[in-house]
This record gives sequence, C-alpha cells and structure tokens, in this order.
Amino acid sequence: MRTITVEEHFVSPTFVSGPGKEFMERLRSGGPRGVRICEQLLDVGDGRIAAMDAAKIDVQVLSLNSPGVEQSDVSDQVAVSRDSNDFLAAAIKKHPARLAGFASLPIAAPDKAAEELERCVRQLGFKGTLINGHSRGRYLDDKFFWPILERADALNVPVYLHPTVPPKAVVDASYSGFAPAVTATFAAGAWGWHIETAVHLIRMILGGVFDKFPKLQVVIGHMGEGIPFMLPRLNRNLPVEMTKLARPLGAYLRENVHYTFGGFNFPGTFMDLLLEVGIDRIMFSIDYPYWTMEEGRVFLEHLPLTPADRERIAHGNAEKLFRV
Repeated sequence: MRTITVEEHFVSPTFVSGPGKEFMERLRSGGPRGVRICEQLLDVGDGRIAAMDAAKIDVQVLSLNSPGVEQSDVSDQVAVSRDSNDFLAAAIKKHPARLAGFASLPIAAPDKAAEELERCVRQLGFKGTLINGHSRGRYLDDKFFWPILERADALNVPVYLHPTVPPKAVVDASYSGFAPAVTATFAAGAWGWHIETAVHLIRMILGGVFDKFPKLQVVIGHMGEGIPFMLPRLNRNLPVEMTKLARPLGAYLRENVHYTFGGFNFPGTFMDLLLEVGIDRIMFSIDYPYWTMEEGRVFLEHLPLTPADRERIAHGNAEKLFRV
C-alpha cells in the first residue's frame, strides 16, 4: 500500500538563525527528545529517507516548521521564505520520488507572496503552500491577504492552514494565570493551537473567501482542529439567512476543506471526522518528527476501514489533491 504523508516538517539554516532561533533553542533545552527532534528537523536527506523506508512511508510533503515566517518583519519574511524554499527544493531534487514541498510565503507582503507561490509551483514543482496561522493578529479573511488566495486558486493548489500560538492578547486573556509550562502548553498543543486554527478557518468561510474563490481548497490537520465535532451545530446556528453566504456553512467544510490526522492517533475522534466529512476528504499524516512514522503507520493499518477506503486515506486522496 502506497503511503503519502502531508504534515511533515523541516527547518532551514536561515530559519534556524532567524525566526526559528528561539524555537530551536527551546527545543534543545528540553532534553534528549528535544535534541533528537532538532536533528530530525534539520535532516532532509539520507537519514530521513532511511527512516521513511523503515516505517514504509513512500512520500513526505514537507513544510517549514512553525512558527514559520508569519510573525516576522516583512523583509525577514521575504528573505527567509525564499531561502527556505530553495533549500527545500534542493532536497527534493535529490529525492524527487520521495519528497515534495509546500511553499513558505511572506504573507505580510501579499503581492510578493503570490509571486513566490507561483515561482515555487511553476519552477520548483511545489504542491501548494502551508501558512502558519495569523500574521500578528490578522487572518486570511482579511482582504489584504486575498492576492495570495487568488493566486493559489489560479494555480489550482491548496493552502494548508497550520496552527500557531494565538495572539498575545488572547493568550493573556484566556490561557494565563497558571504555571508557565501549563500556560504554554494550554495555549499551544493541548488546546490553543487547535481552537485558534478552527476559528481562523471559520473566519475564512464567514468572510466570504470561498464565495470569492469557490474552487479554493484548504487543508487542516489534527482531525479537523475540533471542527467536525461542532460541524452540525455550526451549520444549524449560522444559517445562510444570517451569514448571507452562497452555501450552508457545512457545505464549505465538506467541499472546500480536507483533513489530516497527524499526531491525533485517536480512533473515536477519527470516526467522528469520517462520519461528518466522508472518506474522500481525509488524508494520512504523521506530524513528523513530533510523532514517529511507525506510530502513524500502525494507526493507519488498524483503523476500521475497508481496504479500498484505507487506500484512499493512505495515498489516493493526496494523489488527487496534490498530484504526487
């Protein structure tokens, strides 16, 4: 069974010395596991390919690790995103059958971001872009960013909407008041990342992004960032009579959004996702190196699915969306 995973991360030297410096230092200070993750993020060559072979993973679609460039100054966003894209392209060139890429974009400069997306897709063969959440509190429903979405739509490539920490004002209001480690985790991987991403996607729908660009496809991870559980209520409580959108909210979530499950190896959560959005909207993912490829592969193989449906999730849906 062919396997394609689509939320897999790397870092470039320019990112490590720039916007990712604090993140990498924090990882390294976290003990042996953090040190190992740093090494795995930096490895886009033979070591990664060997790990993929051992876990029977055929293709990884790589993206620049969060926090990406989205919170940086414009000039840094432009320089680091281009350099990181070139770094990734060189790695893909060495292993073209095993690695693919999402573009990092300087979204604070939308016209430059659109140009960089076109360069990455047309010249480097990238499969779309991954955007790490808000840019200093501004979300993709803001028409300021729509040149990026317009270009993605024109190029027929998806936007992967990846989590980032909520804006500081939200963290202070909703997540503070506990021990530093508790607040940091509560605002990030335990809760805040996921709710933040869900809100971002719902803002895009309510802001008319998909009415303006009806063919645009967005991907979100972690079993839908809590959205599938809330989908029926969202659809009921935000009817078209209120939103003035062209379609019910649930239609956008089933027709313009794809879902991956890297790091969410939870059978019950998967079944809710499957029941709400259907087999053709779900793609295999691991969230490497934060989870092991072996863990992801075992989870995939033990899902209660028919062989045909397992094939769709393992590779078929990604092949259609990303043409890999």
